[in-house]
Amino acid sequence: MDTTGFWRALGATERDKVAELAVRRSYRRGDLVCREGDHAAVVVLLLAGHVRITIATSDGREVVIAVRGAGDVVGELGAIDGGPRSATVAALDDLDALVVPAPRFAALARREPTISWALLLVLAERLRDAGRQRLDVGGGTITRRVAALLMQLAVQHGVRRGDDIVIAIPGTQAELATTAAISRESWARVTRELRRLGVVSTSRGQVVVHQLAELGRLAR
Repeated sequence: MDTTGFWRALGATERDKVAELAVRRSYRRGDLVCREGDHAAVVVLLLAGHVRITIATSDGREVVIAVRGAGDVVGELGAIDGGPRSATVAALDDLDALVVPAPRFAALARREPTISWALLLVLAERLRDAGRQRLDVGGGTITRRVAALLMQLAVQHGVRRGDDIVIAIPGTQAELATTAAISRESWARVTRELRRLGVVSTSRGQVVVHQLAELGRLAR
């Protein structure tokens, strides 16, 4: 398992302690892992697969705010403060996960400083990401917003293939457009121009970045 985030920050002993409290569970593509506003009953540690995290805006739109993969944890905020879910989490592909009841996870974190520290690192990284996302995507021209979102996805989820970076796109064009605060038509127009210039190429569920430096220039 190629891990990131929370799981990678733990040693073997701490991983075993988490696993002892957990139930192994599989989710199919499209399944809801948790829904925004629901009671936080469990913490979910991803072993394989990816989830899309969305929030509902005040005007009824659904905005993609993050994609998490193997090694990431979701539902940790509700376990920490007992509050409702802050976002909706859905499976982008088939998932393999460890599911821990929220009260047991919180008690374990209180007993184990290493686990608490790993959670703190995860939360700090996500706060920085949220700040960068607001700065990068929240303003500027339509072209800048599209380029900034593609840059963000390339950095967070891109895979090198020679000189190119391949991005598995976490959602539809309409969902990406709402994340960039533009219309679907504007998103399609800008990506069409980026293809014409040879900056990117696109196919179903995938964007390939051919000119990362130029994409970065457009995002500034």
